Formats: sequence, structure tokens, C-alpha cells
Amino acid sequence: MKPKITLAGRDIGADFPPYVIAEMSANHNGDIENAYKIIAMAKQAGADALKMQTYTADTLTIDSDLPDFQLTDGLWAGRSLYDLYKEAYTPWEWHKPLFDYARDLDITLFSSPFDETAVDLLEDLNAPAYKIASFEAIDLPLIKYVAQTTKPMIISTGMADLEEITEAVEIAKENGCHALVLLHCISSYPTPIEQSNLKVIVDLAERFKVPVGLSDHTLGTTAAIVGVALGASVIEKHVTLSRSEGGVDSAFSLEPEELQRLCLQTKSAWQALGDAGYEQKPAELGNVRFRRSIYVVEDIQKGERFTRKNIRIIRPGFGLKPKYFPDVLGLSANKAMFKGQPLLATDVDNDG
Repeated sequence: MKPKITLAGRDIGADFPPYVIAEMSANHNGDIENAYKIIAMAKQAGADALKMQTYTADTLTIDSDLPDFQLTDGLWAGRSLYDLYKEAYTPWEWHKPLFDYARDLDITLFSSPFDETAVDLLEDLNAPAYKIASFEAIDLPLIKYVAQTTKPMIISTGMADLEEITEAVEIAKENGCHALVLLHCISSYPTPIEQSNLKVIVDLAERFKVPVGLSDHTLGTTAAIVGVALGASVIEKHVTLSRSEGGVDSAFSLEPEELQRLCLQTKSAWQALGDAGYEQKPAELGNVRFRRSIYVVEDIQKGERFTRKNIRIIRPGFGLKPKYFPDVLGLSANKAMFKGQPLLATDVDNDG
């Protein structure tokens, strides 16, 4: 049995269907009604969980015009960190009604906390798990604080080198986290698919002996499906009601039909993996009869020898396997046989 965890009653690991997390992030666009709609959409599309983010601009950064705090390239170029987070955050007073709504719909809701006060809020709401965002994967004090809740923890590894990932895993385990998942991630929005580096999924699983998944920021679903083929047991994708409505993260988010397709395709990819066994599968059994075997192709008298003229390897497959053809040639029939009869071991006189 490969490593697994259980999150809100759902087993997560390579032996189970992929756990799909729909990341709402800032795609509610400041309207709680949109947040409700996104939760309902994720449930309808077949996602296992909806994830949000718990921070304020003031818990993430400071309001400063200094160059260090300005974004100069990428999707959000020209904005300050404070400005961006002030637009993108999910108001803390929304959290309880959103958690209640998710429970009513029977979809798991949890969040990424960005400081200790966020953890405290989420603990009051009995959040079932915690996600550490890539940018916070080096915030070991935060990871320690989350680990002490003893809830399942998912850590994204975007930008982190092997030493930093190792430190995060160690401090989580040392402080009470016994249900840990690592998500391979490239922290680029969107991520060029040629930079996805999905083979890291295999390496993370071998090194850390925990379930591993993919936090995917590429456009479309190709990387996620390949990730499942490589062993990803969790898939996280940003979602939106409609990219045309705009929003901080909408450009690289999946719309409802795309999320539904992701849920179906990743499950199908997992089902396609199967096991490393060579027994015939149920779907094959009806075709076994059409394999080749040894048949009598001319009438044969009792005592007559088998030759290439009176027996051949043909379809269907009710006779001896083709590998016995050289052994049978030259031996005699122990009874009269007719054209179209399968040759069986009991038809051969082994004494010549």
C-alpha cells in the first residue's frame, strides 16, 4: 500500500482516484454571491474540495511605494503588493457563511492561511485541513503553527529547492502533522507548459514517502492529466465562473465546463493506470477465442502423420498453442480427424 492520508473522510493517495481541489483565490471579484456560486459550481463539476485563501493586505505586506513592493512584470505588472492583495483578499467575515454553505452542499472547504491569526480564525471554523502556499513554504514558523493543529496539511513547493522542501517537511512532522501532502508547483501565472517539469512528482514521492500532487497553473488540463499518469494523487487548479468577467486570477483559471472535464479526465487517467500485472482483463476474455491455434485443415486418417499440409496455425484459438506446432509435426493422429477440427494434445500419438 502506497502512502495515504484521509481528509474529511476521503482517502488520498496513489491508490485512490485523484483528489481535485478547485482554488477560488480572488475569483469572487469582491462579491460574496460569486463566492457562493463558485462553491456550488465546484460541487456540480465534481471537485472534491474548494479552497480559499485567508489573509488581508496588512497580514501579507505593508502599504509602501518603495521599489521592493512594486510588481514590474507578469500578469500584475504596475501594481503594488498591497494594492493587489487589497483587491484579491477574501473578507474574513465571509468565512463562516462560506464554510456553512459548503457543508450544506457536502463539499469540503478549507483554506490557505498566511499568518497565525488566519490559522486561529480557521480553527474557530473547524477547518478540516490547511494548505501552505508556495510563497509561504519557507515560512517555517507558520508551518510549525499549522502543524500543531494536527490537521492534514498540503504544502506547495513552488520556487522551493530540495533543502527548503526538506526543512518544511521536517518541521511539519516534528510538530504534529501526521497527514502531509506535497504538491509540485511552478509559481508562474500562467506556467508555460514546457516548464512544468512534471517528473519532479515521481522524485518527491520517492524522497519523502508521502502522497504527492500537482498545483497546476498551466492553461488547460494536459499537465494535470500527465501529472496523474506520473502518480499525482491531488490536482489543484484555479477556477472561475467566467474568464470574461475578469479578476486577478481569471486569466489562468478553469471555467465550469473545463473543471468538469478536468475531474472526469484525471479520474479516467488514474483508472487507466491499473496494476503492473499480466493477467487477462475481463474486457479481453471474449476475444481469447480469436487468438491463433493449431487446426486440422485437411481430413486426417487414424495413424496418419501431421504435416504442414494437413495442420496449420490459424484463428480461432480452441486448439493447441502455436508454440507446440514444431513438436507435433511428424507425430501421428490417434484417431480420424476432419478439416476444421482444433488439434488437442489428446489427439496426438506421442509414441509416433
